[in-house]
Amino acid sequence: MIAKSMTSESIPPEAKPQTDIAAWKEIVAEFQKPSTPLALWQIVNTLGPYALLWYLMYVSLSVSWWLTVPLAVLAGAFLVRVFIIFHDCGHGSFFKSRRANDVVGFIAGILTFTPYYHWRWEHAIHHASAGDLNKRGTGDIWVMTVQEYLESSCWKRFAYRLARNPFVLFLIAPLYLFFIRQRFSSAQANPRERRSVHWMNLAIFGVAAALSWAYGLKAYLLIQLMVLSVAGSAGVWMFYVQHQFEDVYWERGEDWDFTAAALQGSSFYKLPKILQWFSGNIGYHHIHHLSARIPNYNLERCHYSHPMFRDVKPITLFSSLKSFTLRLWDEKRKKLVGYSHLRNLRRDQKRSGQF
Repeated sequence: MIAKSMTSESIPPEAKPQTDIAAWKEIVAEFQKPSTPLALWQIVNTLGPYALLWYLMYVSLSVSWWLTVPLAVLAGAFLVRVFIIFHDCGHGSFFKSRRANDVVGFIAGILTFTPYYHWRWEHAIHHASAGDLNKRGTGDIWVMTVQEYLESSCWKRFAYRLARNPFVLFLIAPLYLFFIRQRFSSAQANPRERRSVHWMNLAIFGVAAALSWAYGLKAYLLIQLMVLSVAGSAGVWMFYVQHQFEDVYWERGEDWDFTAAALQGSSFYKLPKILQWFSGNIGYHHIHHLSARIPNYNLERCHYSHPMFRDVKPITLFSSLKSFTLRLWDEKRKKLVGYSHLRNLRRDQKRSGQF
């Protein structure tokens, strides 16, 4: 299948998927080369301010909460950027050296409460299955089709509505994910991935103990909770928008195509420059899913390098709010729809005598 966003300057409609892959692989090749100076500078301008903000939050607690809260929000934004470094290291794209990626990725994992090797394994599954209806369930957000929802029990419908509720999804779920879920390994994980969870738990405990000794247990817990709450909510929202928009791509089995899944199934989230900086260019998610080997600091240049990428319709900060109302995948209409679609469906069925 050919991505709908391609123009006549890129790939002709009659081309095969293999031709698409050959075309974009040649284009992205030059952007897959990591830059050590850019990577080191990103570490400096991210971890440096983040460490300073932690100290300022500690000092501000003795002055006023009105100072601590905005500092925590800013620190949460920097922690999102830390996670992007962690993310790139997991893809082996941040540095040329595999060892450097693993070391920096592990350190960033301590700060983001995420086990490096275990997350890398789950995230690789996400990249290999994004947009495939037959391979949902690992490293993604729970999505049901309209038909699946209608055929589900009342309890399963209730659980699904609860899981997709914005309060649960963006406030409660991030805390559960980073504080609890990431402390345990998957039953399907290999020994190395399972061990990485145990080592990460020990490392997090060690850092928590050290900071509790330096700042005091209460101060540490308050700061850590606020910062991780902000970063977690922002991070889950970004991931949600990247794969939960109205015209997103979903197909089953043999109809699934990697190129189409990347260019149509991953959004181009066009953010204001300051938010783009804090989110490490991950809004260029269509580029990232085409090639996870492109480091975040090269994503924007790659996007503007060819019409194949530039012509992908962007989602803006304002238009992304519509994603709040999208709940189910309609296989007939090839769109994500809201619960109101179910009411319209039942009404039409009653009129036609089917219900």
